Amino acid sequence: MKDIDENNTPLEFPCDFPLKIMGRDEDGFREHVIAIISQKAGADAVVGIRDRESKGGRFISLTVTVRAESRPQLDDIYRELHASDRVLMTL
Repeated sequence: MKDIDENNTPLEFPCDFPLKIMGRDEDGFREHVIAIISQKAGADAVVGIRDRESKGGRFISLTVTVRAESRPQLDDIYRELHASDRVLMTL
């Protein structure tokens, strides 16, 4: 696997970065996602949350805006979200 150069990014840190997270619309999904992000970035890092239900109401997408301090921090957040069995997709 090719090494990723954490300095090779168009982002300038710190920055507000939107994460899109999708899962089943079940009790506690939103809180589960926020807990993962807060664990990696701190409770104050979440600066905005928007949600949208699917047409059939079975799924939900969350757009969580995070005050990111570095690329490795964002990579850690994505890894933890991806590892969760409740998260179906992250963008």
